[in-house]
Amino acid sequence: MSSEKQILANRLNAQKSTGPKTANGKAASRTNAFKHGLLSEDVIIPGEDPEKFAYLNSQLERELEPIGFQEAEIVERMAAFMWRLRRLHRVEAGIFVHERAGAGLNQAGEMSASYGLAFIRDANGANAFTKLSRYETMMERSLSRLRMDLERLQRARKEYLEERPVIIDHVDESDC
Repeated sequence: MSSEKQILANRLNAQKSTGPKTANGKAASRTNAFKHGLLSEDVIIPGEDPEKFAYLNSQLERELEPIGFQEAEIVERMAAFMWRLRRLHRVEAGIFVHERAGAGLNQAGEMSASYGLAFIRDANGANAFTKLSRYETMMERSLSRLRMDLERLQRARKEYLEERPVIIDHVDESDC
C-alpha cells in the first residue's frame, strides 16, 4: 500500500512527463508500441518500399477504374489490405526462419526473422500460426467485402447512366 507522501510524489512526477515535444520525438514515439505491423495505422512500415506500394495502388486504379471519391477510397483500402497480406506472408516466413534458429540468414532473412519473432512475442505463447491465420482470414474477408462494395457502386453508377433520359433542348427543323 502506498503512503500519502508516495502518492503525492507520483502525481508530481507524472506532471513532469508530458510526452515528446518536437516533431522528431513525436515521430519516434509513434513506433513505441509497434510489433509486427499487420494492424499498424500506417500502411507502409519501416523497411518497406513506398514506391512498390504506389505501384500496387496505381495498378489497382488502372484495372478497377474508380470514378468518384467513394470508389477511389475503396480501391485505396483494397491496396492497403493487399499490401498487408504481402507483409503477412513475410511474417509467416519469418516465423519459419526464426524457428529454424536463423541459420545462415541474409539481410532479407533477418528482416523476415525479426517480423516473425515480433509476431511470436505478440502471440504470447499461443500458436503464432493460428493467430496469423486469423489475421489472414480477417484481411481476406475485408478485401472481399471491399471488392463487392466497389462492384455494387460501379454497377449502380452504370445503371444510372444507362437509364438517364436523353434531353434535347433544341431541335433544328432542318435536321429532320
